[in-house]
Amino acid sequence: MPEAMAHEKEYVDLMLQLTLNPAKAGLVVPIMEQWSAQDRQEFLTLADAHHVVVRSFESLLKAEPAPNADLAAWLKTSIEAECERIENALRFLSQICSELEAASCPTVVMKSLDHWPDMGNDLDLYTTGDEATVQKTIIEKFNATQEAPSWGDRLAHKCNFEIPGLRELVEVHVQRLGQTGEHTELARRFVSRRVPLEFNGHKFFVPAPEERIIVATLQRMYRHFYARVCDIVNIAQLVDSRTIDFEELRVASQSAGIWPGVATFLMIVSDYVRRYRGFGLELPVMVAKAARFGGNLVVTRNRFLRIPMWPQGAGLYTTQLTKTALRGDAAAAFRLSLLPGLASAAAVAAKLTGSDKGIW
Repeated sequence: MPEAMAHEKEYVDLMLQLTLNPAKAGLVVPIMEQWSAQDRQEFLTLADAHHVVVRSFESLLKAEPAPNADLAAWLKTSIEAECERIENALRFLSQICSELEAASCPTVVMKSLDHWPDMGNDLDLYTTGDEATVQKTIIEKFNATQEAPSWGDRLAHKCNFEIPGLRELVEVHVQRLGQTGEHTELARRFVSRRVPLEFNGHKFFVPAPEERIIVATLQRMYRHFYARVCDIVNIAQLVDSRTIDFEELRVASQSAGIWPGVATFLMIVSDYVRRYRGFGLELPVMVAKAARFGGNLVVTRNRFLRIPMWPQGAGLYTTQLTKTALRGDAAAAFRLSLLPGLASAAAVAAKLTGSDKGIW
């Protein structure tokens, strides 16, 4: 195994330990004190990719025994730089949401704020407004440039914008969710059930806990087939908060044909929690019964936690397509039927050019 790959597995393991069981951060401190400057930079880069820089590094600063002066100074500098980026993103995000609301485009911030006190590298929004108004508002109010949409973006009704002064890309899902935009009724719940929350003095509407789990599942179990450390930690914290109505979650996701994926994702998270805390999440029996597999099939590879696509991921897709067709939603079933072809085209493009840009 190449050395870099071995380091990635070690780093991911350390991030999971620091975020799922911060009380044992003291075990990680002596390991990091032996690292070179290059090792630290590699860890920081990977922690950024997993959206856990603040949570991981704050755990280390609070650890017993405390890190030495050199390591502590590096941790503090890294946290300060990340918090500066996050505050800038929050200011822009607040303004964007306000402008969309004023333009009669009710909006909810998805995923990006779930990582708090960390934040993602994209700003994800969902709105029930119309696409033309969204484009006009963001382009005119923020001097934004809209990226050329890929085939997948067109199907999913996603618009991506670059805004001067904002490092993060702004991604707006318009009236649809899902890899091919197959979810409309489910998507409307994100606005109809949204809740207000405050982050560093900025107020936002975010999805209700059940929708937060649903959108994470759609992204990880039905689109990318990999998870970040932040996904495991976010869901674990949400379950620990005891704010989830599991029956509401089951009914909503079952209607959309994705309950097996939701249950499976919850079991994967629970298995990782058990690995690092010694006990799993408190989940209803119906979750375990509906889950197709658990964390034992997830492996760390190519930077992330890889979820098996075949036959497990394919089975979830088949179930979703079948349930969608059986409930008589022909339009959504047709959209879903386009996915294998789209995925194949993206794979061919990536093999020939090294990128699936323009397709996926």
